[in-house]
Amino acid sequence: MYIVHSTFEIPAMDKVEEVIQIYKNRSRSVDKAEGFLQFQLLQNQKKPNFLTVQLTFDTKESYMKWVTSEEFKKIHELEKKYPDQELAQVIPKVEQYKVVAT
Repeated sequence: MYIVHSTFEIPAMDKVEEVIQIYKNRSRSVDKAEGFLQFQLLQNQKKPNFLTVQLTFDTKESYMKWVTSEEFKKIHELEKKYPDQELAQVIPKVEQYKVVAT
């Protein structure tokens, strides 16, 4: 398995719930990607304005196929056009992991 974390800090606490709702209502395009296994949105318990998108794929190759797809590009272009420019400017820290034991 291959897990990718995209962690980002929401600049204002009053916008955290708004971002959570965006992810609850996400397009689910990634769910249809080859090798996709799971999506989770994680909220840091000590710093609640830090959220992490966790994607799980069967292999790194499947993940790479997703991030180079037209659907991925389309979704991320929409994010840049988000009406709240403060949120649109948030840049996640991306970390990738190969599962080596379960």
